[in-house]
Amino acid sequence: MPPDVYASPKVPLSVGFVLLQRFTMLPFSAFVDCLRLAADDGDRSRQVHCKWRFMTSDGKDVTSSNGAIMTGCEPLAEPERFDYIVVIGGVLSEDDQQDQQALDYLRLAATRQVPLIGVCTGVFSLIQAGLMEGRRCCVSWYHHRDLASRYPAIEPVADRLYLDDGDRLTCAGGIASADLASYLVERHLGRSWARKSLHIMLIDEPREGAHPQPQPVVFNRVADPMVRRAISMFEQHLGTILTVDELAGRLGTSRRSLERRFKEQLGISPQKFARDLRLRYGYWLLSYTQSSVTDIGDRCGFSDTAHFSRHFRDAFGVSPSEIRKLPKSARSPLVDPFFLHIGDDTAR
Repeated sequence: MPPDVYASPKVPLSVGFVLLQRFTMLPFSAFVDCLRLAADDGDRSRQVHCKWRFMTSDGKDVTSSNGAIMTGCEPLAEPERFDYIVVIGGVLSEDDQQDQQALDYLRLAATRQVPLIGVCTGVFSLIQAGLMEGRRCCVSWYHHRDLASRYPAIEPVADRLYLDDGDRLTCAGGIASADLASYLVERHLGRSWARKSLHIMLIDEPREGAHPQPQPVVFNRVADPMVRRAISMFEQHLGTILTVDELAGRLGTSRRSLERRFKEQLGISPQKFARDLRLRYGYWLLSYTQSSVTDIGDRCGFSDTAHFSRHFRDAFGVSPSEIRKLPKSARSPLVDPFFLHIGDDTAR
């Protein structure tokens, strides 16, 4: 059992982590390392300005999403010891079993007015505990459809990195956890400590919660489960071209059947949908990164810059280079690929 780090006087920022089985490693490590680097001078890692505790329902070791085992965990402590309690969710599966003891603990913390933070799939636990009624919650684009289908009464937000709703904070996960941790460090310790952490982590600047996720999410609900699976595959292969034959093979259906389903659901072909999705990703990259037009076209799976620029102008009415010259306030909001030239069936 580690020493009780809370025996010393209260520090500016104290955080309790509730780690669920198969918790996702990257958002956890990004969050806690931002705290660690802000807690002491240099990289000495002493819990001076920030303190944290790793907890599980039974106080035993817990296995992460990549198989690494987290040791040194403790039983759930009194919520009032912490300024925030962060729940790190696990990998989702069809037969997920809820950790009732952890859910009871989150409810207890809420009744005692301790702010709760759901990171990655940790937001699912906040919902399961009944703590998100009437609230929006930030979730990764990758889990947007999972949350919407499992909890239709909850409004998932997948167009930003994190959301601060006072006593409930939710984060999409991934490296965005470092942005949220930095936001809290700045709130409690000051900007210099927050910047110090990010610089050591080789992160140039903190991103605000409203910063969009680097992924063109398809928000529209699609009734056909096979079309939803196809969309998910397209989202995961933005830099490559999946032929309809290859996609149909992965889905265990025929090309003709897949094309028919896309026509019925979206009014366009799978090829057209995939191209528009990649163009939308290119729009995001042009707006929020400094990559060259050539690099962005390549990242979006187009064979050359001219090909990318031509299709981009057809979709958005301006060229990629012209987008870069416009102030952000003058740029048109991104539209779902469903509505880019619907009915134009010319495939790439």
